[in-house]
Amino acid sequence: MEPDALARAAEVLRDAPSVALACHVNPDADALGSMLALAHHLVARGTSVTCAFPNPPEDAPRWAELLPGRELLVHPDAFPSEPAVMVTCDCASLDRLGHLGHAASAAGALIWIDHHRSNDGRGTIRLVDPAASSTCEIVAALIDEIGGPMTDASAVCLYAGLVTDTGRFQYEAATPATLLLAARLREHAFDHARLSRALYEDNRAAYLDVASVAMARARLEPDADLVWTYVLWADLERAGVTPADIDDLIDVVRTAREADVAALVKQQRDGRFKVSVRSRGAHDLSAIAAAFGGGGHRLAAGYTSERGPAETIAALREKLAGAASA
Repeated sequence: MEPDALARAAEVLRDAPSVALACHVNPDADALGSMLALAHHLVARGTSVTCAFPNPPEDAPRWAELLPGRELLVHPDAFPSEPAVMVTCDCASLDRLGHLGHAASAAGALIWIDHHRSNDGRGTIRLVDPAASSTCEIVAALIDEIGGPMTDASAVCLYAGLVTDTGRFQYEAATPATLLLAARLREHAFDHARLSRALYEDNRAAYLDVASVAMARARLEPDADLVWTYVLWADLERAGVTPADIDDLIDVVRTAREADVAALVKQQRDGRFKVSVRSRGAHDLSAIAAAFGGGGHRLAAGYTSERGPAETIAALREKLAGAASA
Protein backbone atom coordinates (compact mmCIF):
# COMPACT_ATOMS: atom_id res chain seq x y z
CA MET A 1 0.00 0.00 0.00
CA GLU A 2 1.33 3.45 -0.89
CA PRO A 3 2.11 5.55 2.21
CA ASP A 4 -0.53 8.19 1.44
CA ALA A 5 -3.23 5.83 0.14
CA LEU A 6 -5.26 5.79 3.36
CA ALA A 7 -5.20 9.57 3.59
CA ARG A 8 -6.27 9.98 -0.05
CA ALA A 9 -9.09 7.45 0.30
CA ALA A 10 -10.31 9.09 3.50
CA GLU A 11 -10.33 12.50 1.86
CA VAL A 12 -12.40 11.26 -1.06
CA LEU A 13 -14.89 9.51 1.25
CA ARG A 14 -15.20 12.48 3.62
CA ASP A 15 -16.12 14.78 0.72
CA ALA A 16 -18.40 12.43 -1.25
CA PRO A 17 -22.17 13.06 -0.86
CA SER A 18 -22.87 9.48 -1.99
CA VAL A 19 -20.80 6.30 -2.18
CA ALA A 20 -21.49 2.96 -3.85
CA LEU A 21 -19.93 -0.06 -2.14
CA ALA A 22 -19.58 -3.59 -3.48
CA CYS A 23 -18.03 -6.87 -2.40
CA HIS A 24 -17.43 -10.18 -4.14
CA VAL A 25 -19.90 -12.81 -5.28
CA ASN A 26 -21.10 -15.25 -2.60
CA PRO A 27 -19.64 -13.00 0.12
CA ASP A 28 -17.95 -14.39 3.20
CA ALA A 29 -17.90 -12.54 6.50
CA ASP A 30 -14.79 -10.55 5.60
CA ALA A 31 -16.33 -9.30 2.35
CA LEU A 32 -19.79 -8.49 3.70
CA GLY A 33 -18.49 -7.32 7.06
CA SER A 34 -15.92 -4.90 5.63
CA MET A 35 -18.43 -3.43 3.17
CA LEU A 36 -21.18 -2.94 5.76
CA ALA A 37 -18.76 -1.64 8.41
CA LEU A 38 -17.55 1.14 6.12
CA ALA A 39 -21.11 1.83 4.98
CA HIS A 40 -22.31 2.28 8.58
CA HIS A 41 -19.47 4.70 9.31
CA LEU A 42 -20.30 6.76 6.22
CA VAL A 43 -24.02 6.80 7.03
CA ALA A 44 -23.22 8.08 10.53
CA ARG A 45 -21.41 10.98 8.84
CA GLY A 46 -24.44 11.79 6.68
CA THR A 47 -23.27 10.12 3.47
CA SER A 48 -25.78 8.38 1.21
CA VAL A 49 -24.65 4.81 0.53
CA THR A 50 -25.65 1.94 -1.73
CA CYS A 51 -24.31 -1.57 -1.06
CA ALA A 52 -24.48 -4.70 -3.18
CA PHE A 53 -22.80 -7.93 -4.17
CA PRO A 54 -23.39 -9.83 -7.42
CA ASN A 55 -26.03 -12.14 -5.91
CA PRO A 56 -29.51 -10.96 -4.91
CA PRO A 57 -29.56 -9.76 -1.26
CA GLU A 58 -31.79 -12.67 -0.26
CA ASP A 59 -28.91 -15.01 -1.16
CA ALA A 60 -26.86 -13.68 1.76
CA PRO A 61 -25.70 -16.43 4.13
CA ARG A 62 -27.82 -17.22 7.19
CA TRP A 63 -25.23 -15.69 9.57
CA ALA A 64 -25.63 -12.36 7.77
CA GLU A 65 -28.85 -11.85 9.72
CA LEU A 66 -26.66 -10.93 12.70
CA LEU A 67 -24.85 -8.17 10.81
CA PRO A 68 -26.67 -4.83 10.96
CA GLY A 69 -27.19 -3.12 7.64
CA ARG A 70 -29.29 -5.48 5.56
CA GLU A 71 -31.46 -2.45 4.71
CA LEU A 72 -28.44 -0.90 2.96
CA LEU A 73 -28.24 -3.77 0.46
CA VAL A 74 -29.84 -3.42 -2.95
CA HIS A 75 -30.31 -5.89 -5.77
CA PRO A 76 -27.26 -5.77 -8.06
CA ASP A 77 -29.51 -4.57 -10.90
CA ALA A 78 -30.26 -1.44 -8.83
CA PHE A 79 -26.58 -0.64 -8.26
CA PRO A 80 -25.44 2.68 -9.83
CA SER A 81 -24.01 2.09 -13.30
CA GLU A 82 -21.56 5.02 -13.17
CA PRO A 83 -20.94 5.93 -9.53
CA ALA A 84 -18.91 9.04 -8.82
CA VAL A 85 -17.23 7.20 -5.94
CA MET A 86 -17.15 3.43 -5.60
CA VAL A 87 -15.49 1.19 -3.01
CA THR A 88 -14.82 -2.52 -3.50
CA CYS A 89 -14.14 -4.80 -0.54
CA ASP A 90 -12.25 -8.10 -0.52
CA CYS A 91 -12.08 -8.49 -4.32
CA ALA A 92 -8.85 -9.99 -5.61
CA SER A 93 -9.91 -9.47 -9.23
CA LEU A 94 -12.53 -7.65 -11.27
CA ASP A 95 -14.35 -10.85 -12.23
CA ARG A 96 -15.20 -11.45 -8.54
CA LEU A 97 -17.61 -8.51 -8.86
CA GLY A 98 -19.67 -10.21 -11.57
CA HIS A 99 -21.63 -7.68 -13.57
CA LEU A 100 -20.93 -5.05 -10.90
CA GLY A 101 -17.51 -4.94 -12.52
CA HIS A 102 -18.99 -2.65 -15.18
CA ALA A 103 -19.79 -0.07 -12.50
CA ALA A 104 -16.25 -0.35 -11.15
CA SER A 105 -14.82 0.29 -14.61
CA ALA A 106 -17.07 3.35 -15.04
CA ALA A 107 -16.57 4.84 -11.56
CA GLY A 108 -15.07 8.28 -11.23
CA ALA A 109 -12.99 7.32 -8.20
CA LEU A 110 -12.51 3.63 -7.41
CA ILE A 111 -11.18 2.74 -3.95
CA TRP A 112 -10.05 -0.89 -4.04
CA ILE A 113 -9.68 -2.47 -0.59
CA ASP A 114 -8.24 -5.97 -0.36
CA HIS A 115 -5.67 -8.20 1.33
CA HIS A 116 -5.20 -11.01 -1.21
CA ARG A 117 -1.67 -11.53 -2.47
CA SER A 118 -3.04 -12.34 -5.93
CA ASN A 119 -4.82 -8.95 -6.28
CA ASP A 120 -4.81 -7.89 -9.94
CA GLY A 121 -4.10 -4.17 -9.45
CA ARG A 122 -7.42 -2.37 -9.97
CA GLY A 123 -8.45 0.95 -8.42
CA THR A 124 -7.61 4.63 -8.71
CA ILE A 125 -6.80 4.45 -4.99
CA ARG A 126 -5.52 1.07 -3.84
CA LEU A 127 -5.71 -0.03 -0.23
CA VAL A 128 -4.21 -3.46 -0.79
CA ASP A 129 -2.12 -4.99 1.98
CA PRO A 130 -1.34 -8.73 1.72
CA ALA A 131 0.14 -8.59 5.21
CA ALA A 132 -3.23 -7.63 6.71
CA SER A 133 -5.19 -10.40 8.40
CA SER A 134 -8.36 -9.42 6.59
CA THR A 135 -10.01 -6.72 4.54
CA CYS A 136 -11.81 -5.76 7.75
CA GLU A 137 -8.48 -4.86 9.35
CA ILE A 138 -7.76 -2.44 6.49
CA VAL A 139 -11.26 -0.96 6.69
CA ALA A 140 -10.80 -0.38 10.42
CA ALA A 141 -7.69 1.67 9.64
CA LEU A 142 -9.62 3.58 6.97
CA ILE A 143 -12.45 4.34 9.41
CA ASP A 144 -9.89 5.75 11.85
CA GLU A 145 -8.39 7.85 9.06
CA ILE A 146 -11.78 9.23 8.03
CA GLY A 147 -12.39 10.25 11.64
CA GLY A 148 -15.33 10.18 13.98
CA PRO A 149 -16.37 7.56 16.54
CA MET A 150 -16.75 3.96 15.42
CA THR A 151 -20.36 2.80 15.73
CA ASP A 152 -21.47 -0.45 17.35
CA ALA A 153 -22.79 -1.50 13.94
CA SER A 154 -19.39 -1.05 12.31
CA ALA A 155 -17.70 -2.89 15.18
CA VAL A 156 -19.79 -6.07 14.92
CA CYS A 157 -19.37 -6.17 11.13
CA LEU A 158 -15.59 -5.78 11.44
CA TYR A 159 -15.38 -8.41 14.17
CA ALA A 160 -17.20 -10.96 11.99
CA GLY A 161 -14.64 -10.58 9.22
CA LEU A 162 -11.71 -10.47 11.59
CA VAL A 163 -12.63 -13.66 13.44
CA THR A 164 -13.37 -15.67 10.29
CA ASP A 165 -10.44 -14.64 8.10
CA THR A 166 -8.01 -15.42 10.92
CA GLY A 167 -9.63 -18.79 11.62
CA ARG A 168 -10.63 -17.58 15.08
CA PHE A 169 -7.20 -15.95 15.41
CA GLN A 170 -5.19 -19.12 14.75
CA TYR A 171 -3.74 -18.30 11.29
CA GLU A 172 -0.29 -16.79 10.84
CA ALA A 173 -1.79 -13.48 9.65
CA ALA A 174 -3.18 -12.81 13.12
CA THR A 175 -0.59 -10.33 14.41
CA PRO A 176 -0.49 -8.47 17.73
CA ALA A 177 -2.12 -5.56 15.90
CA THR A 178 -4.94 -7.88 14.83
CA LEU A 179 -5.56 -9.00 18.39
CA LEU A 180 -5.48 -5.41 19.65
CA LEU A 181 -8.10 -4.50 17.06
CA ALA A 182 -10.24 -7.45 18.14
CA ALA A 183 -10.03 -6.30 21.76
CA ARG A 184 -11.01 -2.78 20.74
CA LEU A 185 -14.01 -4.07 18.76
CA ARG A 186 -15.15 -6.21 21.69
CA GLU A 187 -15.52 -3.06 23.76
CA HIS A 188 -18.63 -2.34 21.68
CA ALA A 189 -22.07 -3.67 22.50
CA PHE A 190 -22.71 -6.89 20.58
CA ASP A 191 -23.11 -10.57 21.44
CA HIS A 192 -19.85 -12.06 20.17
CA ALA A 193 -20.73 -15.55 21.42
CA ARG A 194 -23.98 -15.60 19.45
CA LEU A 195 -22.17 -14.28 16.38
CA SER A 196 -19.50 -16.99 16.64
CA ARG A 197 -22.14 -19.71 16.95
CA ALA A 198 -23.87 -18.41 13.84
CA LEU A 199 -20.58 -18.36 11.93
CA TYR A 200 -19.22 -21.73 13.05
CA GLU A 201 -21.92 -23.87 14.68
CA ASP A 202 -25.11 -23.45 12.67
CA ASN A 203 -25.36 -26.28 10.14
CA ARG A 204 -28.47 -28.24 9.28
CA ALA A 205 -28.41 -32.01 9.78
CA ALA A 206 -28.23 -32.34 5.99
CA TYR A 207 -24.71 -30.90 6.19
CA LEU A 208 -23.66 -33.94 8.21
CA ASP A 209 -25.06 -36.17 5.46
CA VAL A 210 -22.89 -34.54 2.79
CA ALA A 211 -19.91 -34.36 5.15
CA SER A 212 -20.11 -38.10 5.77
CA VAL A 213 -20.07 -38.78 2.02
CA ALA A 214 -17.10 -36.45 1.50
CA MET A 215 -15.15 -38.00 4.37
CA ALA A 216 -15.76 -41.49 3.01
CA ARG A 217 -14.16 -40.35 -0.26
CA ALA A 218 -11.16 -38.66 1.36
CA ARG A 219 -7.81 -39.80 0.00
CA LEU A 220 -4.36 -39.33 1.48
CA GLU A 221 -1.49 -39.16 -1.02
CA PRO A 222 1.72 -39.01 1.03
CA ASP A 223 3.96 -38.80 -2.04
CA ALA A 224 2.20 -35.57 -3.04
CA ASP A 225 1.89 -34.30 0.56
CA LEU A 226 -1.82 -34.04 -0.20
CA VAL A 227 -5.16 -35.05 1.28
CA TRP A 228 -8.30 -34.42 -0.75
CA THR A 229 -11.94 -35.23 -1.30
CA TYR A 230 -14.81 -34.15 -3.54
CA VAL A 231 -18.54 -33.44 -3.51
CA LEU A 232 -20.78 -33.80 -6.56
CA TRP A 233 -23.81 -31.69 -7.39
CA ALA A 234 -25.92 -34.86 -7.09
CA ASP A 235 -24.76 -35.17 -3.45
CA LEU A 236 -25.95 -31.64 -2.72
CA GLU A 237 -29.30 -32.13 -4.46
CA ARG A 238 -29.94 -35.39 -2.62
CA ALA A 239 -29.28 -33.75 0.75
CA GLY A 240 -30.95 -30.45 -0.13
CA VAL A 241 -27.94 -28.24 0.56
CA THR A 242 -26.06 -25.64 -1.49
CA PRO A 243 -22.32 -25.36 -2.22
CA ALA A 244 -22.12 -22.48 0.27
CA ASP A 245 -23.49 -24.78 2.99
CA ILE A 246 -20.36 -26.94 2.82
CA ASP A 247 -17.68 -24.24 2.61
CA ASP A 248 -16.36 -25.28 6.02
CA LEU A 249 -15.72 -28.88 4.93
CA ILE A 250 -12.20 -27.91 3.89
CA ASP A 251 -11.47 -27.22 7.56
CA VAL A 252 -12.27 -30.85 8.36
CA VAL A 253 -10.09 -32.19 5.54
CA ARG A 254 -7.13 -30.04 6.54
CA THR A 255 -6.96 -31.62 10.01
CA ALA A 256 -5.12 -34.67 8.60
CA ARG A 257 -1.61 -34.22 10.01
CA GLU A 258 0.04 -36.46 7.40
CA ALA A 259 -0.36 -33.93 4.57
CA ASP A 260 0.68 -30.31 4.19
CA VAL A 261 -1.92 -29.52 1.52
CA ALA A 262 -5.66 -30.22 1.76
CA ALA A 263 -8.06 -29.84 -1.16
CA LEU A 264 -11.85 -29.89 -1.44
CA VAL A 265 -13.31 -30.19 -4.94
CA LYS A 266 -16.97 -29.08 -5.06
CA GLN A 267 -19.15 -29.34 -8.14
CA GLN A 268 -21.25 -26.26 -8.92
CA ARG A 269 -24.65 -26.04 -10.56
CA ASP A 270 -23.05 -25.35 -13.96
CA GLY A 271 -21.02 -28.56 -13.75
CA ARG A 272 -17.67 -26.93 -13.07
CA PHE A 273 -15.72 -27.60 -9.89
CA LYS A 274 -14.68 -25.08 -7.26
CA VAL A 275 -11.36 -26.08 -5.69
CA SER A 276 -10.46 -24.90 -2.18
CA VAL A 277 -6.88 -25.56 -1.06
CA ARG A 278 -5.16 -25.05 2.28
CA SER A 279 -1.54 -25.49 3.39
CA ARG A 280 0.05 -25.98 6.81
CA GLY A 281 2.95 -23.79 5.68
CA ALA A 282 5.16 -25.65 3.20
CA HIS A 283 3.47 -24.51 -0.03
CA ASP A 284 2.57 -21.15 -1.57
CA LEU A 285 -0.98 -21.87 -2.68
CA SER A 286 -1.61 -18.38 -4.06
CA ALA A 287 0.92 -19.07 -6.82
CA ILE A 288 -0.53 -22.52 -7.53
CA ALA A 289 -4.11 -21.20 -7.63
CA ALA A 290 -3.02 -18.36 -9.93
CA ALA A 291 -1.68 -20.93 -12.38
CA PHE A 292 -5.24 -22.25 -12.66
CA GLY A 293 -6.81 -18.79 -13.00
CA GLY A 294 -7.64 -18.39 -9.31
CA GLY A 295 -5.94 -16.72 -6.38
CA GLY A 296 -5.92 -16.11 -2.66
CA HIS A 297 -3.32 -16.22 0.08
CA ARG A 298 -0.14 -18.16 0.60
CA LEU A 299 -1.81 -20.76 2.82
CA ALA A 300 -5.41 -20.52 1.58
CA ALA A 301 -6.52 -20.16 -2.01
CA GLY A 302 -9.01 -21.35 -4.58
CA TYR A 303 -9.81 -21.68 -8.25
CA THR A 304 -12.33 -23.20 -10.66
CA SER A 305 -11.74 -26.31 -12.74
CA GLU A 306 -13.53 -27.45 -15.89
CA ARG A 307 -12.41 -31.03 -15.32
CA GLY A 308 -13.71 -33.75 -13.01
CA PRO A 309 -12.29 -34.50 -9.55
CA ALA A 310 -9.69 -37.06 -10.66
CA GLU A 311 -8.30 -34.89 -13.46
CA THR A 312 -8.45 -31.76 -11.29
CA ILE A 313 -6.45 -33.42 -8.53
CA ALA A 314 -3.98 -34.86 -11.05
CA ALA A 315 -3.31 -31.32 -12.31
CA LEU A 316 -2.96 -30.02 -8.74
CA ARG A 317 -0.59 -32.87 -7.89
CA GLU A 318 1.58 -31.92 -10.87
CA LYS A 319 1.75 -28.28 -9.76
CA LEU A 320 2.62 -29.29 -6.21
CA ALA A 321 5.41 -31.51 -7.50
CA GLY A 322 6.72 -28.68 -9.68
CA ALA A 323 6.67 -26.26 -6.76
CA ALA A 324 8.54 -28.74 -4.57
CA SER A 325 11.29 -29.21 -7.15
CA ALA A 326 11.66 -25.49 -7.94
